[in-house]
Amino acid sequence: MKKRILVMFVAFMLLIGLVAGCTGGGENASGSGDSKESGDKVTIKFHTHGNEATYNWKETIAAFEKEYPNIKVDLVILSEKGDTQEASQKLDLAAASGEQLDVLMFSDPAGYAQRVALGMVAPIDEFIEEEGYKVAEEYKVDTKIDDNYYALPGKFNPWYVLLNKDHLDEAGLAVPTDWTWDEFMDYAKKLTTADHYGTYFHGPQGGGWLEYLKLALASEEDNTEFVKADGTSNLDNPLFKKTLEMRLKMEVEDKSATPYTDIMSQKLHYRNQFFNQDASTILIGSWMNTELGGTDQFPLNFNVAIAPYPKNNKDDEGGYTPVTTDFMSVAANSKHKKEAYTFIRWYTTEGQIVQGKNIPSWNSVSDEDLESIVDGILAETKNPEKVDRESLIHVLKNAKSSKMIPPVAYQAELYKVINEEYEKMILDGQDVETTIKAAETRVQEIIDNNK
Repeated sequence: MKKRILVMFVAFMLLIGLVAGCTGGGENASGSGDSKESGDKVTIKFHTHGNEATYNWKETIAAFEKEYPNIKVDLVILSEKGDTQEASQKLDLAAASGEQLDVLMFSDPAGYAQRVALGMVAPIDEFIEEEGYKVAEEYKVDTKIDDNYYALPGKFNPWYVLLNKDHLDEAGLAVPTDWTWDEFMDYAKKLTTADHYGTYFHGPQGGGWLEYLKLALASEEDNTEFVKADGTSNLDNPLFKKTLEMRLKMEVEDKSATPYTDIMSQKLHYRNQFFNQDASTILIGSWMNTELGGTDQFPLNFNVAIAPYPKNNKDDEGGYTPVTTDFMSVAANSKHKKEAYTFIRWYTTEGQIVQGKNIPSWNSVSDEDLESIVDGILAETKNPEKVDRESLIHVLKNAKSSKMIPPVAYQAELYKVINEEYEKMILDGQDVETTIKAAETRVQEIIDNNK
């Protein structure tokens, strides 16, 4: 009940801000046309969670303003430490107070979908149609919500498997370029020794890191969440059962995965587990690219390789994996929507190459540019020579994002109860069937209470 009141309050405050933003002067809402040629100079505000160290904004924005001299970008960094929660709170406050908003950056699907639902974000379909391209062909990440586009994707951070190549060599195992979950489990078993586990799963934990309970689901093109696009439960999906069975077998039967009791009681973290060589493999997101060659905090004393996210069956297309991105949007109350769109379109294409900090979602990035970005990222680590560059590039080139299913407003509640039922299974011996039935019942109650 408290959560619903809070959502209604935020929506009300945002509505006030949006109305306030629309009463300022009767300027054409779609902006002033092609600002490359227009004589009118326009300043757009760009609100972001990303700091300078992580996103190289000075060089990136300078390059944009050079190409579009009649659009000035006023950067508003919402969190100097890159804290996305702090940034979200400040962005909502700015919207509620009627501040100028033009370009908005969201760091996760839930934050993006929530702001769309609150009317804070403008659809950009008219600009896409005017330019004449298809988002699904142009970009690797799906951003569609209810048949409309409200964002273009920036970086492309697919999940992959980090491998201790020294451990693989000792076990006589090759670096996989295409593999299944069964093969992943077999590798983990063969890699387990008295000194280290074959793998480490960093979740679930307190309703977070639920990616580790979607393992088999996430290998598919569609239907990868606990709730389907139509709002019904997806816990009867055989791939959810498969994930639970995998986790149970690896931890309890094979003893090839770090025990959940250790993870929770010792507050273990994936970086320590991998870089300290306590686990031979780690399923994690490619935000780790910037750390692969080691850092001051986590030195690298072994060789690293990268394998793709496993698929369910040998004959499957493969490449599908959880992906994180930055959702680049135009604010609903912007008076310069055309210019704001011009910036996000440039930033999510040429701008990603200029920025040089992340792998772009843009499909038109050349192999040469991709390799150059990878080399630039690795060069900033302590020991780039210890990273199997070819395996990393192979994975990044072939990774694909599943179709986006907008997160539900009550996602945190769902995650909490699924996490609890998983713990009953892994800690208390509750069988898989009972775990699924209990989770289904509790999830359905949440869905019904939120209709």
